[in-house]
Amino acid sequence: MNRESVVVSRHVSQVIGCTPDQVYEFAANPANLPRWAAGLANSPVTIEGDRLLAESPMGQVAVRFVPRNDLGVLDHDVTLPSGTVVNNPVRVLSHPNGAEILFTVRQIELSDEEFERDLGMVAEDLKRLKEVLETQ
Repeated sequence: MNRESVVVSRHVSQVIGCTPDQVYEFAANPANLPRWAAGLANSPVTIEGDRLLAESPMGQVAVRFVPRNDLGVLDHDVTLPSGTVVNNPVRVLSHPNGAEILFTVRQIELSDEEFERDLGMVAEDLKRLKEVLETQ
């Protein structure tokens, strides 16, 4: 495997003082994305079949989530404006203080600086999700 094909992954998580079911239901609802996921959707999303179209900081992206499930899995594929598809594993887990949401960020088509920026944006999104849910 050459250096260019190595994909780095890092995990970003946030503990939320709500049940895992509450976190999952809120985060899985496409209408809620602009309220907490600014890195993905900075305006209301459009539903087109089984995918969501969203205006993101990168331009228009298409998002496909896995089907709703009882396992807390919120994995989704994001098709970037370049056509590259990035798989984003996301889990909502039980935690002694409520729930923990865990997001895997992958360094695909990003410089090291852009990857660090993305990690920070995901951390801010998860912090915003915590704030929204804990103040409802």
